Amino acid sequence: MKRLVAALLCVAFTLAGCATPGPDSGWTTLIDGEKGLDNLNRIGGANWRAQGGAIVADKSKNTSHLVSKQSYGDFELYVEFFAEPTTNSGVFIRASDPKKVGADSAYEVNIFDQRPGQEYSTGAIVNFAQIPVPAKYKAGGKWNTMEIHAKGSQVTVRLNGEVTVHMVNDKFKSGPFTLQFGNRGKEPGGAIKWRKVAIRPL
Repeated sequence: MKRLVAALLCVAFTLAGCATPGPDSGWTTLIDGEKGLDNLNRIGGANWRAQGGAIVADKSKNTSHLVSKQSYGDFELYVEFFAEPTTNSGVFIRASDPKKVGADSAYEVNIFDQRPGQEYSTGAIVNFAQIPVPAKYKAGGKWNTMEIHAKGSQVTVRLNGEVTVHMVNDKFKSGPFTLQFGNRGKEPGGAIKWRKVAIRPL
């Protein structure tokens, strides 16, 4: 029965999608082009900056995050981003420790086309919701949209309008969300650019 309910919710979300962020619709825009870097806290050593119509990072000695100043439990999150094929990034939601963010303390919605374990590559929720292998969701080399719908234990992810995963899990209930820049082991990761970030509490 629980699986049936989850499947029906996934279908409903596929058909309806997230509402488009706009004025007077309950959305708060945190990043809009080159504006908004001060709306987020920074952890880690990435060279976050406003450049070329987006908030960009392409260098860091360690994993770095832009962290929302507020916590969110139930919400819709909309982002527009550009990734390179070698980018290791992601959106972490409901982070339980905003000063030490990781897949063991938040839900990590991955942006990592070349992840060694492809079941948790772009579009997956690391350690919680796998995508089918071989992976068909690719973000590298183009602008993308990502929508995350979180309501209670239900979390659904859409990449470029297509549902990638839907899960039922209640480990993390509330917390800030973060935007990641990561390396690839000892190798530098490709650049990540955030052009639009908007959130609406539910």
